[in-house]
Amino acid sequence: MRETFTLASDYIALCDLLKYCAVTESGGEAKHFIAEGNVLVDGEVEFRKRRKVRDGMVVSGDGFEIRVVAG
Repeated sequence: MRETFTLASDYIALCDLLKYCAVTESGGEAKHFIAEGNVLVDGEVEFRKRRKVRDGMVVSGDGFEIRVVAG
């Protein structure tokens, strides 16, 4: 899945982004998914669940890639 996400504000929390883009079904599932090291932000493994994802960043993992752009 490749998707572009348009921000409504300056940033979105990583766990919220995964839930909103249907990578996970819930916020709790997103937090576990991140904690297990399944998510990359700009090519680096990210463990911070509330990481601020901003314009220009790319969030990816096995089977998904989300490009974040300003609204």
